[in-house]
Amino acid sequence: MQKTIDWDLLRSFLAVARAGKLTIAARRLKINHATLSRRIQALETALDTKLFDRLLSGYVLTVQGERLLARAEDMESSVFGIQTDVASEGSDVSGTVRVGSPDGFGTAFLAPRIGALAEAHPDLDIELVAMPRSFSLSKREADIAIGLSPPQQGRLHARKLTDYELGVYGAASKSEHWSAIRSADDLARHPFISYIDDLIFAPELDYLPTIARSIVPHIRSSSLIAQLEAAATGAGLCVLPCFLAGRDARLVRILPEEVRLVRTFWMIIHSDMRSLPRISATSAFILRQVQQAGNLFLPDRRPGTGL
Repeated sequence: MQKTIDWDLLRSFLAVARAGKLTIAARRLKINHATLSRRIQALETALDTKLFDRLLSGYVLTVQGERLLARAEDMESSVFGIQTDVASEGSDVSGTVRVGSPDGFGTAFLAPRIGALAEAHPDLDIELVAMPRSFSLSKREADIAIGLSPPQQGRLHARKLTDYELGVYGAASKSEHWSAIRSADDLARHPFISYIDDLIFAPELDYLPTIARSIVPHIRSSSLIAQLEAAATGAGLCVLPCFLAGRDARLVRILPEEVRLVRTFWMIIHSDMRSLPRISATSAFILRQVQQAGNLFLPDRRPGTGL
């Protein structure tokens, strides 16, 4: 007699397959790791096959596990489709939504505004992951990701949020040090702060070669917020988003007409999940906040604006 497989067992399998570690998967499922281990063992027993190799580095899918992964993801898509089709338009917004964002946008823009979303939907649990990294939606590292480019593959939906401007900034307290800068070629004669080369998580962040190839940073950090703080104390010049640095009185912009970079924020959602109430409410909130921000991301460059 064929055994019936509980959907919770498959959800547990997917979590472990994506995380690669039992403890991380258990935290994401909000269950005890011992319970999760028992679920994986129960699934392997029900299927009479080994799904993972248990290594010191984590859980690695076997050939049979790889086959199950594709089927389980298809089932997951069907479950999301059922939730979307059956739920009424007035369904309560509840559950957990995780938003993955670069640290600048997540910390300086989204975090001060996210309370309004929580207030509007008391049953919604919000996880804001503001880190200098990209997020894999296929591995469910986030439900909504803010990225710097649209995805080139996968069942992902991308929507442009906004273009944003960046410039070179230095400490206002050291304005006399920057007064001799007349062109981008002069920038290389001053100390610079930038990203750690092998930790740049998106090619769009590799700014310096587009400004002057002779610039070699002497302070590097993976964190945009750390770069800003170092620049604000006079440690060097730094390429920073105007929405982050333009309103910081500790900073002054250098060569605003000559050095002007533009990048784009994209909001990316897995196609299977975009219509779920918690996802659609959160994505609509983020889009609305960006639209209401006016010229925060692209400063008004008319005479007299200071830029």
